[in-house]
Amino acid sequence: MPTFVSGLALAAATYRDAVRPVLESVRPGLVHSAALLGPGSEVLGYDTVRSTDHDWGPRVVVFVGRADADEVRAALTDRLPSSVGGWTTYSGRRGVEVHDLDDWLPAHLGLDPRTGMRARDWLAVPTQLLLEVTAGAVFHDGLGQLGPVRAALAWYPDDVWRYVLSCQWRRIGQEEAFPGRCAETGDDLGSRIVTARLVRDLMRLALLIERRYPPYTKWLGTAFARLGCAQALQPLLAGALAASDWPGREDALSRAYEHLGRLHNDLALAEPVEPTVRPFHDRPFLVLDAARFADATRRAVTDPEVLALPPYIGAVDQYVDSTDVLTLADRARTLGTALR
Repeated sequence: MPTFVSGLALAAATYRDAVRPVLESVRPGLVHSAALLGPGSEVLGYDTVRSTDHDWGPRVVVFVGRADADEVRAALTDRLPSSVGGWTTYSGRRGVEVHDLDDWLPAHLGLDPRTGMRARDWLAVPTQLLLEVTAGAVFHDGLGQLGPVRAALAWYPDDVWRYVLSCQWRRIGQEEAFPGRCAETGDDLGSRIVTARLVRDLMRLALLIERRYPPYTKWLGTAFARLGCAQALQPLLAGALAASDWPGREDALSRAYEHLGRLHNDLALAEPVEPTVRPFHDRPFLVLDAARFADATRRAVTDPEVLALPPYIGAVDQYVDSTDVLTLADRARTLGTALR
């Protein structure tokens, strides 16, 4: 096996040493863009030697005008060097791909963001797919369109961000009293399961607070570990999962709630909320009462389209848990549209 390099570095070398010379042979100065985008751990920068066992290698996505696509595709099939850095090259899916951006964007996102995106459009695109367009790298942008598209999709508009944050806090508020209640009835397994659900929601909340799109499940922990708040939160969340009894889980979760509440207030997206835990009614469970954060954040929304959205649904990732839906734009968009 050749020496491992990151897929991003390999893609840059593939464009420089293999793809660009072929494009110049088709027509000197051929207008094109080239990037590493789409699915794959290498796009997110998470690939390792293990990644090389399937769907990994010299990858570049080339964008040209529709009239040039067939000629460029044929040239790459015939003239692409057999390897780059010892890694076998090939033309086609998960190798060196050729696309027209007018087709690729709607196929990948379920819409063309260059025509404008309403709040409902933002919410119907899974965050994993947004990452697949905004992560990776652009090696050349002769078309002058990839840069603006990536900049426009880099993060939610502020009121959409408020809405998604509000719905994430609401998810936490729906279940934060349940681990204690399960434990009280002798259901320790149930307490552990709900604790794990809350930990995942807190990780996703942390990503949203730091303006990072949460990736799909396999990479959620990796993305979370790279956040600025991870040093403080990781021991708390790991402690909640490892605790052998409910008091231990409650203590770790309470400190995590309060830390994230303070970080949320620091965003200044809404009126600050007192970020300390308190009893759940008259029951012996401590909760943050996360609905307070949800309500305060929603009250700060001014966009009429966002205000018209149900306060309890959110982005498609917040109510759909199927990878087979969240990695396919058309399926996600169908569900997202149906619930609005």
